[in-house]
Amino acid sequence: MTENGEAYENPIAERINGILKTEFKLNRIFQSRSQAMHEVAKSIDSYNHLRPHMSCDYLTPVIAHTTEQPLIKRWKNCRKKYNRTKEKQLIL
Repeated sequence: MTENGEAYENPIAERINGILKTEFKLNRIFQSRSQAMHEVAKSIDSYNHLRPHMSCDYLTPVIAHTTEQPLIKRWKNCRKKYNRTKEKQLIL
């Protein structure tokens, strides 16, 4: 998902991966690839259809994408802006 495999390049994907591993207990060893694929698919379905999201005004993503009302922003961006160019200059 990222060019260099760094978490700062795609924080949204990293956040979703963390939720799937912790909340849906996917951070474990499965007996087979098919079992793992089944559990991941089931978790993603729950993530999108059952789990309310703060970023979606406490609606599920499926409901949030079908509503015509504007969503209320309920979070603050506390993350510092990641500057890849500046980091490269420091290394050189």
